[in-house]
Amino acid sequence: MKKTLILFILVTLLSSGTALALTAQQEKMTACNGDASAQSLKGQARKDFMKSCLSASHLTPQQEKMKTCNQEASQQALKGDARKSFMKTCLSS
Repeated sequence: MKKTLILFILVTLLSSGTALALTAQQEKMTACNGDASAQSLKGQARKDFMKSCLSASHLTPQQEKMKTCNQEASQQALKGDARKSFMKTCLSS
């Protein structure tokens, strides 16, 4: 009985995770499709736009800043408190 219950829970969790991943991809597809339609793109131009849109990782300005500050801290080989202090200063500027 326990094995059956555990198997049921595992299958349910795995299937719900897949549904979430598909939903996110479907949302991105819908957004890109809407943008392409708004620009009245057709044929190869539409295909190129969709390819670019779907593969693009759109980072927020804060995420971009975090990425840049992280790279700088790594280049300077900062660790521990020094890295934490650098990141705080870098992100607030």
